[in-house]
Amino acid sequence: MNLDRRAFLIGLPALTGFALQSRGSAAQGLWDRNSYAGMYAPIDNDIYPIPGVQLSRINSAFLRRQVPYDRPEPPGTIVIDPRSRYLYAVQDGGWAIRYGVGVGRAGFSWAGEATIHDKQEWPDWYPPKEMFGRQPELMEQMGDLPGGPGMPGGPGNPLGARAMYLWQGNKDTLYRIHGTFEPWTIGTNVSSGCIRMINQDVVDLYQRTPVGTRVVVLGGGGGTRRSAQRS
Repeated sequence: MNLDRRAFLIGLPALTGFALQSRGSAAQGLWDRNSYAGMYAPIDNDIYPIPGVQLSRINSAFLRRQVPYDRPEPPGTIVIDPRSRYLYAVQDGGWAIRYGVGVGRAGFSWAGEATIHDKQEWPDWYPPKEMFGRQPELMEQMGDLPGGPGMPGGPGNPLGARAMYLWQGNKDTLYRIHGTFEPWTIGTNVSSGCIRMINQDVVDLYQRTPVGTRVVVLGGGGGTRRSAQRS
């Protein structure tokens, strides 16, 4: 696959490959702003409209781009590096699509391997009991859904436009890869353990990612350690 084809697949103008470089001249910065304005424009043809992203509120290092990738995971794997706050969708030929993410704040981080067991568009949100214990005021925002107290999917739901549900074996970890209507939180340690993405990015990843995909969450040393359990 040549560079023009790779750039086309991730929605970037296939020009001189500037998108593969994280820093450069002022001219490159202008090129990036123009291309990303289209990538993160409003999406009006979804179940609910997805607002455009105000790029000035996000560190450009956390915007979607294709990058060289030299770790050993095979193509099709999702690798999450909480230290750098990046998610990598591993591609063929030593490349990956890299997305900025928000990760677990102190006391809510985890590492290990999981599998995408299910995927949902505009998912309902069911906070775990522990979250209600920490934030009892959340109950006032919940409705009576088929699965218990929860918030219906839609604008304002903390899970955003898409969610992918992480399981280990036959057990739901209660962790998700999901969208957010607070894109300025990307690149920060802000969640209760879930992997938070810009809505436009999670829609892109969702389309690329089948159920059964292996997910590797790296530990502090760059490897994995067993453990897992939220938005």
